[in-house]
Amino acid sequence: MTEVLRYEVGSGTVLVEVDDDSYGVDHPARNEQGILDVDRRLEDALASVRPAAAAAVESMRELAPEHMAIEFGIKLAGDAGALIAKSSPEAHFIVRMSWSRDSRHADETEIHDHSAVLH
Repeated sequence: MTEVLRYEVGSGTVLVEVDDDSYGVDHPARNEQGILDVDRRLEDALASVRPAAAAAVESMRELAPEHMAIEFGIKLAGDAGALIAKSSPEAHFIVRMSWSRDSRHADETEIHDHSAVLH
């Protein structure tokens, strides 16, 4: 079963579908349409995961990759805000980094991809 949460965003609102047994979902008040009013801005909910994302980027940046991508899922959880969700059965963050053999000749050199999974 799912529930619908209403978050304020910009000058309007957005509806988000979540599992009814999700962490933090049982606290908001339900309106006349059966929608759970969260009474918080989406931007504020997402702000709770930004420090973790920034820490992951900074930690991996020390390896000096030429290209880096960090992938993670975000679950919205009513009064609890946002949580970093598992994006695969084994990971919260998926990190992809690449380096060339010789950065001076990057266009002529094959790029090697290295992936890591952070738990």
